Amino acid sequence: MSDDKAGPQPSAIPPPDRSQLERLNALYRIIDQAPAGGGLRARLASSARRLLGRVLSRQQEFNAALVDHINRNVALGLEAHHSSVNTIEWMAGTIDGYRDARDEVERHLEALLARERRNDTAVRALAAQHEELRSALSVVQQAAHSLKRELEKGSVRATGTPTDPGSWIPDPGVNSQFDDLDSHKYVGFEDQFRGSPDDIRRRVEEYLPVFADASDVLDIGCGRGEFLELLRDRGMTARGIDINPAMVDVCRGKGLQTETGDALAYLRGLPDASLGGLFAAQVVEHLEPRYLMRLLDAAFDKLRPGAPIVLETINPACWFAFFESYIRDLTHVRPVHPDTLKYLLIATGFQRVEIRYRAPYPEADKLQALPLGAGAPTSLNDMIETLNANVEKINRLLFTYLDYAAIGRRG
Repeated sequence: MSDDKAGPQPSAIPPPDRSQLERLNALYRIIDQAPAGGGLRARLASSARRLLGRVLSRQQEFNAALVDHINRNVALGLEAHHSSVNTIEWMAGTIDGYRDARDEVERHLEALLARERRNDTAVRALAAQHEELRSALSVVQQAAHSLKRELEKGSVRATGTPTDPGSWIPDPGVNSQFDDLDSHKYVGFEDQFRGSPDDIRRRVEEYLPVFADASDVLDIGCGRGEFLELLRDRGMTARGIDINPAMVDVCRGKGLQTETGDALAYLRGLPDASLGGLFAAQVVEHLEPRYLMRLLDAAFDKLRPGAPIVLETINPACWFAFFESYIRDLTHVRPVHPDTLKYLLIATGFQRVEIRYRAPYPEADKLQALPLGAGAPTSLNDMIETLNANVEKINRLLFTYLDYAAIGRRG
């Protein structure tokens, strides 16, 4: 650290020159005093001084004023000199104090930088340990899934049910609501209430960045194939599965690769780590909890490490969405709360799980708060503020996001 104390110091102001001051005080008089005595000579000298006094008095007055002025300025100069010396000494002390304070700040900053470097090292070490722990956890989860599958296979063998995973059939009653439903009627239902293909395409287009550079994407419950079209337009390989044959016919008419069948049975028939992404929009609300958890387990097994999974569904935390959208569809089994779906993904082994809300309720259609008038009485303002707070609470309950998507990645 550099030391500026040896640098240039403020120069001292020289004191006023007093060398001729005493001589000026002695010589400013030009008229001498009359000598003592009463002789003729003394009287003649006195008369001469009176005559000269009339002539030289103005000069002597000038000399006296000038000497007095010089005396006063010298006195002021001395005071200014003493003051300047004191000021310079104070400034020198202050500068030294500033230098000491600056040196202390620099020492403190160096200590903080050293501590920050130590903290950065510790954070990097923790991050490395976290990555190791996540890798180890992923291995444990995969082992747990493998063990679970083996146990399920053993249970199937014990009951005499076919052991081929591709021929797995859901438990009786699971998704049976699709079996008796006229599939063509449901296509019309989608067109009327969920939205046109163009509307759905615009809504699901926001998920494309999640699947950037992905391949072998599976769209479960692909419907009319809006998301499959978007993936195909961007050169991504994708296929869909839907239990509704009429929907599959619509997709095949667009040249999309789709199949009719049960999603869980289809997933279990795929090789492990064969999918580069999984997408399911407005599907999980159609599933029984037991079936949903098995579907998530199978998805975890079939996705490659790092592959994304996106599950979009109706947001039951929004009353408007629940009463206006959810209960209108006869095929819905039960609503899934955002916190519940996020937990299920994490418990299955997916990482970096987030809830992304979408389709906000239009602001213009919400309850509107009353404006506060500048001239309103205080008591009225208090009433209006209370009313506005209640309106905001109702808005949060009734008019929040209509849908949400749980997004995670295979560890």
